[in-house]
Amino acid sequence: MSWDDVWGTVREEFTDIGDGASIVRIVVRLLVAVVLGGVLGWERESVGAPAGLRTHMLVSLGSALFVLIPLQAGMKMEDLSRVLQGVTAGIGFLGAGAILKQRDRNDVRGLTTAASIWLTAALGVAAGMGREATALLSTLFALVILAILRRWSKT
Repeated sequence: MSWDDVWGTVREEFTDIGDGASIVRIVVRLLVAVVLGGVLGWERESVGAPAGLRTHMLVSLGSALFVLIPLQAGMKMEDLSRVLQGVTAGIGFLGAGAILKQRDRNDVRGLTTAASIWLTAALGVAAGMGREATALLSTLFALVILAILRRWSKT
């Protein structure tokens, strides 16, 4: 096997992104997912929640990637529902890790953070599917719920 064969094989492995427009589309979708997840993660981190900036960014990026890759591969939208079911179920386990029950009290902590992780996955899915405006609007709603409504809430 020659060096040209190796280099040719490596080049072929990186051809999943065809043209410049595809590269820009992928970068925009993933970047939107990361930024919006980061916004919610920053809010959670600022109040000392168990999952913060990096966790929310990774959840959003991962969710975007889980839908972006099948779309790139040409998966039909009706088949994508199985991917979405897997993301939704999987994110439930991560959210469950943020929920803590106090031993001596009937006090449960982390439900809001678990819900924000769940929502962050949905934001990533929206961004990954090219629904950036919907993801942005949902992030604004989430910030109102998390930051502004906190003042009137007991929890």
